[in-house]
Amino acid sequence: MAEKKDWDSGLFDCFEDAQTCCYGFWCFPSLTCTVSNRFGENYFLPLFDICSLITFAPYGVPLVAPPATIGLRTAMRNKYNIKGSVCKDILASCFCMTCTWCQMHRELRHQKKEPTVINIQTTVNMQPAPMMMMMQQVPPAAFVTQHVIQN
Repeated sequence: MAEKKDWDSGLFDCFEDAQTCCYGFWCFPSLTCTVSNRFGENYFLPLFDICSLITFAPYGVPLVAPPATIGLRTAMRNKYNIKGSVCKDILASCFCMTCTWCQMHRELRHQKKEPTVINIQTTVNMQPAPMMMMMQQVPPAAFVTQHVIQN
């Protein structure tokens, strides 16, 4: 098994990629949906966090832990073999959700920069000989007459 590595950027490394953090600050729902989609999950999965908060709040159930954020962060950690634990994912998601999504966005961009090995197979296509070669002059057929001898 490969050794686990750290996240490409820290949770609070906003100055490394100010564009992502500005995007997360001004268009947070769009950033979350983009990250979810690029990771291969449903585009609207992060909206579950918002809907679950709205659903449980009237009943007096405080929902502090955003389930979609925690789930996606944990899945990303497992897929890319990143150090951490579910407990750390919960803490990061609960106390700084915007920073968590920005970190996941930066990680996806880093993973796309990794070199990709492509295996190319050559295929030999056996085509029939060109028509010009097949239509060479064929000598005319000789007609042989048979003589029948009758007794």
